[in-house]
Amino acid sequence: MQGRVEKKNQHLSGVKCVVNSCYYYESGDRCHAGMIEIQSPSAKNTQDTDCATFVTK
Repeated sequence: MQGRVEKKNQHLSGVKCVVNSCYYYESGDRCHAGMIEIQSPSAKNTQDTDCATFVTK
């Protein structure tokens, strides 16, 4: 399945992703999305956030 943003050949520098069920995940805990979007605007802690870029493989 394709994601909502382009999948790149290179990983996003400085971004670690351990969600191996994500379309953009590559070995070494690397994210290959062209960009990421993290939501919720009113988050107060980590549990309130969500990676809106996530797409299931």
